[in-house]
Amino acid sequence: MSHSTPPDVIRDIERIAPDLVARAAHYPSSILADVAGRRGALSSRIAPLSPTMRLAGPALTIDVRPGDNLMIHAAMALAKPGDVLVIDGKGDESCALMGEIMVSQCMAIGIAGIVVYGAVRDTEAIRALGFPMYAIGANPNGPTKLVPGRVNWPVSVGGVTVNPGDLVVADADGVVVVEPAKVPAVLQLAEKKLADETARIDGIRSGKQLRPTWLDTALRKAGVLAEGETL
Repeated sequence: MSHSTPPDVIRDIERIAPDLVARAAHYPSSILADVAGRRGALSSRIAPLSPTMRLAGPALTIDVRPGDNLMIHAAMALAKPGDVLVIDGKGDESCALMGEIMVSQCMAIGIAGIVVYGAVRDTEAIRALGFPMYAIGANPNGPTKLVPGRVNWPVSVGGVTVNPGDLVVADADGVVVVEPAKVPAVLQLAEKKLADETARIDGIRSGKQLRPTWLDTALRKAGVLAEGETL
């Protein structure tokens, strides 16, 4: 019996509904990471070129060999408006995988942003364009376009496995990834947590609640305070 081998380039993926992406975009990455079980946050090495950059959208995943961007070009040819390119560049900083020309093409396509586990270049121009770009550094060296890779396969980026179609949300704090099946529940939890944190901050600033209500209970559970004892 013969078995067909999945292609290296998977053209079609299931994407999160645009209304869920729009809702997720309203929440800080920290809120989403907390309610998703404090997992899914990429390494802090992957940072925005400007702290004002934000993005949200389904992941279009790209696996490249260090220093080669052939498969990024292939992915861009398949990308749909709203996609986020998530590129496993193996953390290589010896050359840039993308620059102003490719970012300009991404903007024209309608891509929502880019997350690169590697280096980029033309950073001043990209900042001026205002396009959301997250990377681990910059390098003026250009890449090759010779080595095959994969598009829309699972990738490892900043210590996190990212699957095609995963929800990607990023802001000044970094990048968080949520599995599609968990997104509706995570958004419900995020709404409550944001409301709770807003109320907590209001309590601090007004002087009405200057310490957490849970503190004494947590200290007793940890054995710092005896039962019935308070600070």
